[in-house]
Amino acid sequence: MSTPQPPMPQAAAPNWQAANGPSYGGYTSPIPVVRTHLGHALASEWTKIKSVRSTLWTLGVFVVLVVGIGLLAALVVSSSSSEMNGENPLSLGFFGLLLGSMCIITLGVLTTASEYGTGMIRTTMTACPSRGRVLAAKSIVFFAVAFVVTLMSSGFIAFVDASLLENNGAKDPSAGEWFKGTVGVSLYIALLGLLSLIVGSIIRHSAGAITVMIGAVLAPLVIALFMFSQSLEDVRQALFEYSIPNQLSVFYSNSLTESGPSGWDPLWIILGVTAVAFAGAVALLEQRDV
Repeated sequence: MSTPQPPMPQAAAPNWQAANGPSYGGYTSPIPVVRTHLGHALASEWTKIKSVRSTLWTLGVFVVLVVGIGLLAALVVSSSSSEMNGENPLSLGFFGLLLGSMCIITLGVLTTASEYGTGMIRTTMTACPSRGRVLAAKSIVFFAVAFVVTLMSSGFIAFVDASLLENNGAKDPSAGEWFKGTVGVSLYIALLGLLSLIVGSIIRHSAGAITVMIGAVLAPLVIALFMFSQSLEDVRQALFEYSIPNQLSVFYSNSLTESGPSGWDPLWIILGVTAVAFAGAVALLEQRDV
């Protein structure tokens, strides 16, 4: 007959395992959670555009071309015995701006297309799933940078040229001519660069988009020069009138033709084309995979 064993004392549960211990609430992160908006996307795109080397190089070359060619043209005219016969001295900045626009076009394409080449666009879209907001932020930041740099360059060379050619029979530009030759032409070139940015977003290939935009700038004028057939005279005239070099010259009242765009028409044309391209780019972004 076995002797009953006394019950073994139960060990007390540790404090951290106590069934009836105090309950703890959910974890609260010290990082504030805020709803994202366009301002965050703008800050991100500003950080990108000021951090990459292509921005410094392309804008640096742009300033050198605009200031250098404009100053060289004014020095050549002022040192020669020829008179300007009442011509607008601001028009000498046209040649530098035409060549410099290639730099703005290149930077505009690289602002979007380079992210597709490096794969950075995946990170961008993950941080901001709203693709329209991303494109809008890129457009605003780029347009602001391009406009400010172009305005500073064109304004500087305009004042220098007007001062150098004051005694060479040059016309004293009116307030309207000053405004068109600085602010107007800067808006046009900034919009041209913005159109390049949108084309880069559509094509998603840097070299291809740059080629398309340079072709759009130069091809109509070159094609028109080699149209000798009389039956194509109307086409030739239209290519001359609406070519980008001719539209740039309108801002200095030196159009290559007597008809076609005049006054502020070139600005409204490039604005309309850019708006249509932007709408198309947003539609494609929403349908495509990154």
